[in-house]
Amino acid sequence: MNSFSTTLEFRTPGRGLYSIEERLREVTKRVPSGATGTLTLWIRHTSASLIVSENADPDVLTDLETVIAQLLPDGDPRYTHRLEGPDDMAAHLRSVLTQTSLVIPVVRGKLDLGQWQTIYLWEHRYASHRRTVSVVWLGAVPSGAVSTHEREWSHSL
Repeated sequence: MNSFSTTLEFRTPGRGLYSIEERLREVTKRVPSGATGTLTLWIRHTSASLIVSENADPDVLTDLETVIAQLLPDGDPRYTHRLEGPDDMAAHLRSVLTQTSLVIPVVRGKLDLGQWQTIYLWEHRYASHRRTVSVVWLGAVPSGAVSTHEREWSHSL
């Protein structure tokens, strides 16, 4: 088995869904062609999340935000945690009910997403934030495959 890891940083302008697929495709360029494995993503925050959703119709993103806003309204009087403003507890709840990690198959060195899928960072706060995502690739490299970043690979049993 072979692996490598990296950290990606994203600046969000505030609440919304932001595709991170292109940055992840850049990461998979380090995977040798023909390699198969998984790309694990982990967001290091409690008020943002990662999801896989449709990339064709922007109305899907609008509807996701509409429904979660109805389920978890900002400033709900039931919340006791209000330390950082009315969107603070709602953002934590949104993160818990969505995902803080994803595992994406990598087949023949490419992300194995469906035709209408993309990977989004979902910012749950209104203010701009700097978000960090840890990325780990673990997989098998066919004999004879060469990575342009072979010196960065770690080898394990």
